[in-house]
Amino acid sequence: MRWIFVILAFIGITLSSLALREHYRTDISPCDINEKWDCGIVNRSTYAVLWGVPVAVIGIAGYFLIAGLAFGRAYRILLAASLAGLAFSLYLAHIEASVLGVWCIYCAASLGIISLITLFAIGTVAMQTFRNPK
Repeated sequence: MRWIFVILAFIGITLSSLALREHYRTDISPCDINEKWDCGIVNRSTYAVLWGVPVAVIGIAGYFLIAGLAFGRAYRILLAASLAGLAFSLYLAHIEASVLGVWCIYCAASLGIISLITLFAIGTVAMQTFRNPK
C-alpha cells in the first residue's frame, strides 16, 4: 500500500508545482479555460499566500511529508496529515467557489488526490486495527 501513497503523493507534488508556477507566471496562464476556470487568477490572489508562503509550497511540503510517512509505513500519522491536508484543501475550494468565483484545475485535481490519500489512509488504518486490535 505504501507505494500507492507514494505515487499519489508525487502526483500531488506535481500538481502543486504546476500551481506554484502559475503563482509566479507573468504571462497568460495556459489553464485560463474560461471565466470560471483560471489557475492564474486563483494562484495570484491574496488567498494564495499564507504567512508569506505560497499555498502551493505548503502543498508540496505536505505531499512530501505524506510520501515520507508512507515510505516509513507510519500510516496513523499519515492519516492525521492527510486529514489536515484535506481540511485545508476543502477550505481553499470554499474560497475558490464562494469568494473568488473561479476554479483552478490544478487545485481541483489536488483536492481529488488528497481525498484519495485520505480514503486509502482510513482504510489502511482500519485494516491494521482490525488485524491487530490493541
